[in-house]
Order: sequence, then C-alpha cells, then structure tokens
Amino acid sequence: MHLRKTVFTVETVLSEAGRTVARPIRRAVAMAVIDNPFAGRYVEDLSPLFDAGERIGEQLVPKLLQLLEEPAVAYGKAAVVGAEGDLEHASAIIHPKLGKPLRAAVGGGQAVVPSNVKVAGIGALIDVPLAHKDDPWSFPEMDTCTVCLGDAPRPREIVVIIAVSSGTRPNARSGKTRAG
Repeated sequence: MHLRKTVFTVETVLSEAGRTVARPIRRAVAMAVIDNPFAGRYVEDLSPLFDAGERIGEQLVPKLLQLLEEPAVAYGKAAVVGAEGDLEHASAIIHPKLGKPLRAAVGGGQAVVPSNVKVAGIGALIDVPLAHKDDPWSFPEMDTCTVCLGDAPRPREIVVIIAVSSGTRPNARSGKTRAG
C-alpha cells in the first residue's frame, strides 16, 4: 500500500438553526489517500485491499480519537475510488477489516459502522454517515458529515475516510425510538 497523504479535520458545532446547542459537538475526520493497486483492471481476489483497510484503521484511529478530545459516541466510514477503479475496490478497503480497529478503540462498537462508497473524480464530495457506536436504533446520533479533498482521488487512487462524533445531531429532537 502506497500512502500519498493523510488529512485530519475537526469541527466543533456550537449552534444550529440560530440556537445554541446544549453542549458543543465535536466531529473528527481522518482521510488517507492511497494508490489503487487494481485500477484499470478486473481482479477477482481483492483481499490485499481488506488488509490495507485494517492497516489504515490501525494508523489513523488513534490520532482521530485524540483529536476528538472526548469519547466517541458515533462513527462512520467511507471511500471514494478514482475513475480507473471500480466500486468494489472502495468496498473492499472499508468493509471487511477497517471497522475492527475503530470498534476496538472506541470501546464498545456493537453496532455496524455505517458506510458509503462511490467512484468519482478529484475533489468529489462524499457524505459519511454517522450512527451510534452501540445502538443502531438511537436516532439522535444518525447524522452525516460531508468531506472532500481538492486533489484526490486521482484516477488510480482511493480516499479512505473514518469519522467519529462526540454527540448527537445539533439540537436533535427526533428522540430515541425503536418504532419504524
């Protein structure tokens, strides 16, 4: 795996819709830009990307949680594969093994890590879904953070994204319910 760069961002939400939030909500995002070894060709065995996803998680998650500065309540992941790759390359890097180091580091992690993947060009936006780390039915933590990199993914690259949040949506009012 050739890692071109990593990018970390942190946002602190203090108000929403003209109303101050009950407590500041922090969201931290880690992005890694890697070469896609399978760009431009069909490959049946994508397991090298499974392992790359785990290594990326092991490298990025500790710093990501340090930047959050408080316990993670919600998490999510995503990947954008460049135009010479295919959607399955993005899925292979985030699904089988990327979640393992994230779950271990947040303590708990009983819920599936929500995800999103797409094929797109340089500077593409992607919505990273967030959900409660232990309770998939806790609606206030269901959120999205939108990210992009101005110089990635290049046609033969993959951008891998991991996001964590310290709380609910700003001023969440949807409640917690198991009703559909």
